[in-house]
Amino acid sequence: MKTTPVTFDDIPASVLAVPPLARHDDLSLNREANQQLIRYLEQGGVSTLLYGGNANFYNLALSEYASVLEMLIEAASEDSWVLPSAGPAYGTMMDQAEVLRDLDFPTAMVLPATNAATPDGVETGLRHFAEKLGKPIVLYLKLEGYLTIDGVRRLVEDGLVSAIKYAVVRSDPSIDPYLTGLCDTVDRRYLISGIGERPAIVHLRDFELPGFTSGSVCVAPRASMRLLDALKRGAYDEAARVRERFLPLEDLRDGINPIRVLHDAVTTAGIADMGPILPLTSNLSSGDRERVAEAALELAGYDRTA
Repeated sequence: MKTTPVTFDDIPASVLAVPPLARHDDLSLNREANQQLIRYLEQGGVSTLLYGGNANFYNLALSEYASVLEMLIEAASEDSWVLPSAGPAYGTMMDQAEVLRDLDFPTAMVLPATNAATPDGVETGLRHFAEKLGKPIVLYLKLEGYLTIDGVRRLVEDGLVSAIKYAVVRSDPSIDPYLTGLCDTVDRRYLISGIGERPAIVHLRDFELPGFTSGSVCVAPRASMRLLDALKRGAYDEAARVRERFLPLEDLRDGINPIRVLHDAVTTAGIADMGPILPLTSNLSSGDRERVAEAALELAGYDRTA
C-alpha cells in the first residue's frame, strides 16, 4: 500500500474506485474475495481505492475496524493508494482516529452525517478528527447544507484537507452554485467528482475537476480508466461513448439503491463473491438481482474489449 503523503498528482492518476466489502455468510470478512476484487481493479489500471459507503463503513463495528484496515493494507499492492473512512458519528470518528494513527494510511475520509448535524458543528468535528489523526483528511460533501463554503475554505487553509469528494446530486450537473462557489474559493485540484460516471464529463470539462470516483469501476475498471483518459485529453465525444456503456448499471443503482446494486453486481458479474451485505442494509431481491446481473455482465463484457 502506498503510504506517502497525498499530492495533487495522485488525484488525476486514477479513477477513485469505491468498492464494496466482501463477507462470508456468517458476516466475517472474506479476505480472499476482497483481495480478488482489489487485484481485478489493479489489473485494470486502477491505483486508488476508497472504502466508504459502498463498503458499508457506516455500520462497521469499532471492534472490527482495525482488522478491516489491516486486511486492506495487506491486500493492496505497494503502489495502490488506499483511503479508509471514519464516522459518521462524532464519537465513532474520534475513536477510529486512535486506530488510524497507528497505521500508515496517508489520509482518511469522514462519512457525512445526515442527522443531528449543523455546518458549524461539522466543521468543528472534522477539525477535531484531523487534528487527532495528525494528517489532512478527505472531506465528503454529499449535502449542500452539510458544510459551508467558508467552512471548507478554513479547513483547507489550515492544512487539514487532502482532497474533497463532491457528491451533491443535481438534475442538471452543469447548474451547481455550490460547486461553482467551491471552485471560486479553494484550489479546484482538491475537488473530486464524487458521483460516478454520469456527471463526470460535466464536472471535468466544465468545472475542470481533476478526477472522479466510481462504484461501477469495480465491474469495468479498464473502461472507467479509458473514460478518465479521454476526459484528460479533452476527447469528450469519446468520453460520452464510453460513459454510455455504464448507464444501464448506473440507472439500476439510482433506481434501486447504489450500495446494494453494486455489491451484488460485482458478484453476479463473476468478479468476486461479495456475499451478504452487513446489516442494516440487505442484498437485492431475486427479481432485482436478475436485472442487475444482466447489466453487470454486459458491462463486464464491454470492459474486456476496452
